[in-house]
Amino acid sequence: MNPELIIPILGILAGIIITLSVFIWQYHDEKGKREAIVEIAKHLNNPSKLEELLTIFDERKKEPIDYRRSGVITIFVGAGLFLLGYFFLGNTLKGVGALVGLIGVGIMIAGYLYPNTEKELTDAVNKFEKK
Repeated sequence: MNPELIIPILGILAGIIITLSVFIWQYHDEKGKREAIVEIAKHLNNPSKLEELLTIFDERKKEPIDYRRSGVITIFVGAGLFLLGYFFLGNTLKGVGALVGLIGVGIMIAGYLYPNTEKELTDAVNKFEKK
């Protein structure tokens, strides 16, 4: 085998191996939870308690996404990419950084245009009803 090809082949294989191992790890992590829910459900007679149990295992976030926070993070990622291109890697990365930064500006503007917390939604409805 050509020694010059070893590093690119290992790089490709590492990407594939890491991706597959994450999927396998996630599957086994969720498998234990599913088995626990099935075992508990076998012994429960009350359906309301089963619904309560399912909400305990539900790990999804209950709060809405804060677009203002996401926008600021995206702006600074874009600024970092732009500066990296400006000082080291050239015009292409400067363009990518500017694009990402402007996407962050758009996300932040969307965060101010569309309220996302319960208080902000209630205030927006109250202002609309007063008109």
